[in-house]
Amino acid sequence: MSRIIAQAAIRGAHGYVEQAEKELSEAIEAYGPQKKMEFPNTAYFLPLILALTGLEVRTLADAKQALARARELLPPIPEERLWLPYLGPTLDAGIATLIAQEVIEALKYVRGEEPEGIWLGFTDDTILRTQGIKLVDGRMPGFAACVGALPT
Repeated sequence: MSRIIAQAAIRGAHGYVEQAEKELSEAIEAYGPQKKMEFPNTAYFLPLILALTGLEVRTLADAKQALARARELLPPIPEERLWLPYLGPTLDAGIATLIAQEVIEALKYVRGEEPEGIWLGFTDDTILRTQGIKLVDGRMPGFAACVGALPT
């Protein structure tokens, strides 16, 4: 894997984990650590964090544990002049980013922020089941997932 790509990915992961930690600290200060944290209409806590770590995030305090796990996964940013195998650490940084991003998105619901523009918000269990059936029976041949901001 390219050192340049690994550096960018790992640097980005550090940024997202720091952002999530900052936003979570502000939320704990505003609402308290026992404030419920969830996506609407889902039975799976924060589903990505549950799938990746086994942690059941129910409160802001639980999210702090998830971010501690993300922090543990963060590797140091690769040096400019030292070549090392980067794939494993870069993949770990990717998992840390996914954890941080899920916390950032869930905090929007804690703060009562409604999705705006073309962002429809979290896909709840009802919609996911409906779309899943279409994937299984062939009515929907596939789907495209866009990660991050797209050019407009």
